[in-house]
Amino acid sequence: MVVGKFWPLHKGHQLLLEAAATQVSELVVLVYANPDSATLPAAVRAGWIRELYRGDEVSEGPRIGSTPLRISALSADADGVPPDAADDATHREFVRRWLAQRGIHIDVVFSSEDYGPGFAKHLGAAHVAVDPARPQVPVSGTLVRSYPTEYAQFLHPLVAAQFGVVPPAAVPRVVLLGAESSGKSTLCAALAEALDTVWVPEYGRTLHEQKSGNLDYEDLLYIARRHVELENEAGAQAQGVIFCDTNAATTALYSYYYFHRCDPMLQAMAAVCGQRYAHTFVCAPTVPFEQDGWRGPEALRSFQHGMILMQLDYFGIPYTLVEGTVAERVAQVLGHLTISI
Repeated sequence: MVVGKFWPLHKGHQLLLEAAATQVSELVVLVYANPDSATLPAAVRAGWIRELYRGDEVSEGPRIGSTPLRISALSADADGVPPDAADDATHREFVRRWLAQRGIHIDVVFSSEDYGPGFAKHLGAAHVAVDPARPQVPVSGTLVRSYPTEYAQFLHPLVAAQFGVVPPAAVPRVVLLGAESSGKSTLCAALAEALDTVWVPEYGRTLHEQKSGNLDYEDLLYIARRHVELENEAGAQAQGVIFCDTNAATTALYSYYYFHRCDPMLQAMAAVCGQRYAHTFVCAPTVPFEQDGWRGPEALRSFQHGMILMQLDYFGIPYTLVEGTVAERVAQVLGHLTISI
């Protein structure tokens, strides 16, 4: 078991969870605080853990490797969570009773805190300390809450977005947006080749094909999350700049288009796209339309293009429209980057 506020979930927490998961057959995770956050309550914080550790098949539930996670968000009203200021004995007994009421037996408690050994002993469990002095991940929830910008590097982009910040990138990121069949992928590949660097394909397309077009509502947040993770991975190989096909803002548009709603975490990721990317280019839908079996009708391109421009204006994100042949578009982008990067 791991118990914590996770306010917010940071890389130190992830180290703790991942270390624990390698040593158990099931990991129970309790998320709570009293008083709780009014804007990011325990249910939201538990949602971060579920999302970061879900796979392509959300029906399987969150897991780290082969270890399933049993995540519960507790509250003072529903569960009687004691105040944070209560003594250790009160907190230990609260958790013991909560587990007993649900028939959950804990073999080992993992923590990075001084309370861990006594807490585990009260539950009749062993204790394993993970990075207690924080040399591996020098951060705490208090530091992040107090200085989110300065400590954004210790947050997953999904979590950081809910604080309105973006973790620093190793190299500048340039994003290409556009309607379906507007030449984004072709242009990304051509630009990466021209600058001998890497580009990140649209992950939404990848998952769409893997699931034979049967995306669920929950997949849209997953698409945005996996896409930024792939950007981070590609950044280690990039030479001076990295080109990205699509961003979380466009994924949010598709969430509204297909499901008429959008997860707040995805909304937050969309809202920080202006900070995440050094430059935004929009591909005009003037190239010949190619129906590959996965796209909507050609008539939809004009609507999609207009929605993307409206969203960029709404978020106040400057952009450059590119048109013409692939060679002409490459020249337009590189000409702008020569001046700006």
